[in-house]
Amino acid sequence: MIPDKTYRTELHRTFLIEVLPEPLTPRSSHLQIFDNYIHETRLRLRSIRVPETKEWTHMLQQRFPADPEHLGKWKYAEIYLNETEYEHFKPFEGNEIRKNRYFHEFDGRNFAFDIYLGPLWGLNRVRVEFASLNDLAALEPPPWAVIEVTNNAFFDDADLVNCNFADVQAALEG
Repeated sequence: MIPDKTYRTELHRTFLIEVLPEPLTPRSSHLQIFDNYIHETRLRLRSIRVPETKEWTHMLQQRFPADPEHLGKWKYAEIYLNETEYEHFKPFEGNEIRKNRYFHEFDGRNFAFDIYLGPLWGLNRVRVEFASLNDLAALEPPPWAVIEVTNNAFFDDADLVNCNFADVQAALEG
């Protein structure tokens, strides 16, 4: 069997949080992420801006669950785009999620905190990646985690792209 070198596998767990945990604040160093989901595909056009330097990175990504029964395991492929290539994909912009991403180490693990902007303002999420399924299963939720949403497809950005915060609240109540 020939190994698949096209995709990388990502193992993660995802939790909702109320606010950024200390020492993070909204003014802490972060990335601005603009994800545009291409309708009826597994593709997104991602743009990342570093506010301090105003530097942009653009990429085309394909992502999908490696196992539909376990949404903590995903397959990713990505192509980095230069400005000219990015311009060719601009017509696909529109179904966009914007968020600020912060990073913080806790208990020896690196966590990525997403503070959603625009219609999803009020949704705050944290994700942590793992090297193995054993590590993933062994994690004790951090103290600032309100609820785990790893296996809830509603909380995948591809599903959230057409939602607002009221939809999130309704999903949590139901």
